Parts: sequence; structure tokens; C-alpha cells
Amino acid sequence: MRPLGRFFQVTETLDVRKYFLDIDKLEHYPLSFVIKSEASINDLRNRLKEGAEKQYPVRAIVERYMSCIEEIINLEVLRERFRALVKQGHLRSTLDEVIVQSKVEFNYEDDME
Repeated sequence: MRPLGRFFQVTETLDVRKYFLDIDKLEHYPLSFVIKSEASINDLRNRLKEGAEKQYPVRAIVERYMSCIEEIINLEVLRERFRALVKQGHLRSTLDEVIVQSKVEFNYEDDME
């Protein structure tokens, strides 16, 4: 049974162990990584694969983990998507949703609402 929607993990590191731990937690369900980096998507993916190959000598294991990375989103992509939201007039609703999701993530309740 596959969950509805997508899973995202935000990170600043390229420590492949962290990525693979997140993938293991989701039982190898595809996961998108938002990486705080100016490096290109191809460079980031290659660096992750190189790290995986150093950690796991079995190619099938590396390929299985790498296939679980649905998308890599870097800072350039975030800026492009933000500009598109502004252009389409969705800035306020998007920011409101970010606030709601952040409150859910941190179990925050605002008594003033």
C-alpha cells in the first residue's frame, strides 16, 4: 500500500547515511530531498551516489537506495518555484500552508487563533 502524496526531507548535509536512514524509515518509499546547496542537481546526485558506493560495496544496494530518491531540490529550484508562486498569485496561500504545516510538525498550538 502506497501513501498518498509525497515525502520531503530538508537537509544541509550530503551524509549518505542520513539519507539512507530516512529511506529505511519509510521502507524504501520514494522520498524527495530539499538540499540547502547551490550545487547542481546532477552534482548533488553524483556526490550522494559516490558516498553510497564508498559505504556499500554491493552495487544492487546502492542502486536500490538511489532509486528511492524521487527528486533532489536545491536552492535554485526553490527560488524558481517561489517566483512561479508569486507570479501566479499564490504567495499568501502558500505561506499560510507553510505556517500550518510547521505548526503540525512542531506540535504548536496558537491560543490566539
